[in-house]
Amino acid sequence: MRHVLSALVMNQPGVLAHISGMLASRAYNIDSLAVGETENPELSRMTFVVSGDNRTLDQVRKQLEKIVTVVRVLDYSGLEFVERDLMLIKVRCDGQRRSEVKELTEIFRGRIVDVSAEHVVIEISGTESKIEAFIDMMRPFGILELVRTGRIALLRGHSMAAEAPVGEPTPA
Repeated sequence: MRHVLSALVMNQPGVLAHISGMLASRAYNIDSLAVGETENPELSRMTFVVSGDNRTLDQVRKQLEKIVTVVRVLDYSGLEFVERDLMLIKVRCDGQRRSEVKELTEIFRGRIVDVSAEHVVIEISGTESKIEAFIDMMRPFGILELVRTGRIALLRGHSMAAEAPVGEPTPA
């Protein structure tokens, strides 16, 4: 089973390396990892996707919560949340096939962000399944390069992750 975890961490050098190293040393596989500053410049949000049963998830959470720079860990499993991946993909296309690539890009609500005589670069965001489906549609054209971000996610509706200033208790 795949679990999406969100960890609020202090925005300090070395936090990402410390957390990912801790998970790797305990043989937890991270399927996806994204990190970035939040609206509070003292905090960053790390979004993990990990595979495993509930026991594995509990162990991952407990290990994360032991780290001093981790402010709060949330498990999005069973909750309503919005998730997105971002991808840039460079696809081979000549003049004849360019309109086909453009049409497919529009259907998937992507956008062409760079054009040359031999290829286009497309930006697309969405759920993992949408990204995978778009990749499958582009394979016949010839994928030259592809890069994806890790998954990012936020809870829908009222936020359970109301961030308190560092050092102050976070509301439950």
